[in-house]
Amino acid sequence: MNAPTLARILGLLFLVAGIAGVLPWTASAAPMDAPVLSLDAFYRFIGGVLPVNAAQDALHLIFGVWGLIAAIGFGSAVVYCRVVTWLFLILVVLGALPVFAFYTLFGVAPIFGWDVAFDAFIVLVAAVGGYGRGSVPAEATPQ
Repeated sequence: MNAPTLARILGLLFLVAGIAGVLPWTASAAPMDAPVLSLDAFYRFIGGVLPVNAAQDALHLIFGVWGLIAAIGFGSAVVYCRVVTWLFLILVVLGALPVFAFYTLFGVAPIFGWDVAFDAFIVLVAAVGGYGRGSVPAEATPQ
């Protein structure tokens, strides 16, 4: 798959996650034993496993729209995939560290639990579009 296709897939995935985070029938309220956030607006768990709040929902919606717009051009899709790769790699590392300030992003966003796996999947897909085979234009690949 090339970078525009991967940017479109990531954009749709981000839009679905952003919308699912605010819909009450797709996301349950955070349990009582969930880490405390200072920004607890829309603090929910999508499907009971993926923690989100208003900050993450906004980030998902922004990256979703950006991904769909970036998919229009090849160069912009590669740049989008590279930005997503590095930003979400940072989130994976911070979310995997067992330090409360890091896995709650200093109380702003829940990046722990299954969110680490979700973000790691995003990093792998985006890396293919930004640095892997997807970042090479079709006319430049040997046949």
